[in-house]
Amino acid sequence: MTRKTAGLSLSYRLAVTSRSLAALLGGYLLASMASVCIALTAPLPQVDATLTGLLLSFVFYLLAFIWCFACRNALRAWLGVLAPSLVLAVVSALVYWMNPR
Repeated sequence: MTRKTAGLSLSYRLAVTSRSLAALLGGYLLASMASVCIALTAPLPQVDATLTGLLLSFVFYLLAFIWCFACRNALRAWLGVLAPSLVLAVVSALVYWMNPR
């Protein structure tokens, strides 16, 4: 007994794979950068700022996942996840280096 494939093109399958990787890996990167940035910049005691950043990271991960499958192409999905991650990383680094401890 042989099964016919669904007839989906290779480019479509690669686009879905790329979006999935952008959602999983890029979303994780965005969530972790958002968590660090919130923990460093929130005007709260250190423990509360860290917990707030960790809890909000789940929201950022969810939004990144939704974004990756809502945009028109895979390149826009990657750019929409990596660009904010880079901005958050730069802000976190500047705050960390400027903070006298």
